[in-house]
Amino acid sequence: MPNEDNLKGHGFHERTASEQRELSVLGGKASGKVRRRKADFRKTLNLLLTAKIDNPEWSPTLESLGLESTLEAAVNAAMIKKALAGDVKAYEAIAKYAGQTDKTDADLAEQQIRTDRARRARDQELGDTDNSDSIQSFLKAMRPAGAELDVLFNEENDDAEETEKTSDI
Repeated sequence: MPNEDNLKGHGFHERTASEQRELSVLGGKASGKVRRRKADFRKTLNLLLTAKIDNPEWSPTLESLGLESTLEAAVNAAMIKKALAGDVKAYEAIAKYAGQTDKTDADLAEQQIRTDRARRARDQELGDTDNSDSIQSFLKAMRPAGAELDVLFNEENDDAEETEKTSDI
């Protein structure tokens, strides 16, 4: 575990503020290069996938289905062909990207609850909580009917008036 003793001699404490700033600038520039390279890769891949192809095996089939004869359509058709031949990994890839899942609605709802709890815990830890929002979120989560809310707030008002009357005695 890092602490003061095992960090000495590795140059961490010996850098000045300007050296640290310079390293941060270099890191930012390197990060920008990587982001641009990844963006260029995605752009190139999308251009290639949407490029028209003239393939005697795939073009007639794709066009008969009313699809454009693109590389993307041919790759998808090839995956389906492999899945039809019994390739389970191809089937799983198709199911994944088609939005199908083996999870039940209950599993998905439970996952959503866990995600919401984690988000609230993170917000509390960071101090990004607003009590009015949390009350609204709680009521929204409970989804009470309008009549139930009216009864709830009317009962609170009655209790307040009753408390006021008893305190006068």
